Amino acid sequence: MSRTRVRQSKAKKQLKINKEILKITYVFAALFFSMAAYFVYFQVTQAPKVVNNTYNARQKNLEKEIIRGEIQSADGETLAYTEVGADGNETRVYPFDNLFCHVVGNTSYGKSGLELAFNYQMLTTNSDPLNKVVNNLQGNKSKGDNITTTLDTDLQKAAYDALGDYRGAVVCLEPSTGKMLASVSKPDFDPNQAKELWDTINSEQGNQEGLLVNRATQGKYTPGSVFKIFTALEYMRTNKDYNSFSFQCNGSVNFNTSDQYTISCYGNEAHGYENLESAFANSCNCAFSTIGKEFDAKKFASFGKEMLFGTKLPISIESSKSYFGVTKESGLFDKTQTAIGQGKTTVSPLHMAMVASAICNDGVLMKPYLVTSIDSADEKRVKTYHPTKYKDLMSKKESDELKKCMEAVVDYGTAQVLNTDAYEAAGKTGTAELDKNNNVNSWFVGYITKGDRQYAICVVLEKIQEGSGVAASVVRNMFDNYFTSIGE
Repeated sequence: MSRTRVRQSKAKKQLKINKEILKITYVFAALFFSMAAYFVYFQVTQAPKVVNNTYNARQKNLEKEIIRGEIQSADGETLAYTEVGADGNETRVYPFDNLFCHVVGNTSYGKSGLELAFNYQMLTTNSDPLNKVVNNLQGNKSKGDNITTTLDTDLQKAAYDALGDYRGAVVCLEPSTGKMLASVSKPDFDPNQAKELWDTINSEQGNQEGLLVNRATQGKYTPGSVFKIFTALEYMRTNKDYNSFSFQCNGSVNFNTSDQYTISCYGNEAHGYENLESAFANSCNCAFSTIGKEFDAKKFASFGKEMLFGTKLPISIESSKSYFGVTKESGLFDKTQTAIGQGKTTVSPLHMAMVASAICNDGVLMKPYLVTSIDSADEKRVKTYHPTKYKDLMSKKESDELKKCMEAVVDYGTAQVLNTDAYEAAGKTGTAELDKNNNVNSWFVGYITKGDRQYAICVVLEKIQEGSGVAASVVRNMFDNYFTSIGE
């Protein structure tokens, strides 16, 4: 074999080896970048969950070294702090007793609310490192970081007082930012006495009453007529000539199927001739069930996903997913029942407040959030949270049309109790039938405007024997008292 052929043979072998080395290099490079990407993903999305997991032993170690930081309201009130006795024993104190019970949470027998969501941050100290060294040498604990919330003490109190002895929830958001301004859930308890009350709270009766459940974010309620917000929106999307909608309401409508059934308006009231706005304002079951009859089940189910049904809501504290009662296999009964907010559909008050917020904000849904900043005990800013757009829930045109309908509800419809010169209100009432004993959930979902300030609001009252006007009255009392308390 000639030298030339030998060199060519060696070159081919070397080229083959180089190709194999290159392949291996590519594989290792891909593995490296995949691991790096996962590390970034884990740090951003999963690390906080792992750190705040109650089974994480690191938390107990931090509790031995750090005095838990404070929780403060947006207006500078202290909502939770740790009191250290002369003997070194620590007691978590909640100055407002029951007022912020569920949203702030507590640290007895596990953690909940903000106490859980920002547990790691409050057990971390970003104070002067020299102070930490001195404390360690002296065997003293350092003070943890403090969190400042979006919660408005005056609005929270107005919501709490307006809810009174009713079971249920109030959620109030700022539409332009997503800040949660107020969050009330009843029944409640005094977190200062959680240890003494624990046997009662955790008893069979306590569990039945759901004392530990934050109804504002975890409640699962039949929506009743507030669901007509969704039905009206889907009708607009599937019918370009929706402004020509007309319906003659005779108080009830019969659906001729193999299982014949009738849907009636509240009290069998005949509303007469209606367009889409007046049907919405009058909360006409006959009109909206007829609208639902024409929906394509598959498209209706897809619409539900767009409206956040079955979605984990983007909030830091515990929350529940809403459930949509229509699937692509659903028949006439499920479609007509869902269209008026009955049937299998369930929603949380937070979900409905978010929808009202998007409507008020020209269709743009801002991500709801509860904390604006984290600061060290010596008042150094550690982190600031800014408003973030979550998604375009609907177009501006669609939100404008829904605004007109919701304004009509207050002008001449089922929420005229909110027709006042003190501020502007718009929304949708709802009465969700629960059983044959005339028990209902009473709803109001909407927004309040005063000057350049806006408040998206959801109120639900559980298992009462009165209609939707009760929830609207709670909203009226809440904002009348709130604006009075701040001198407006």
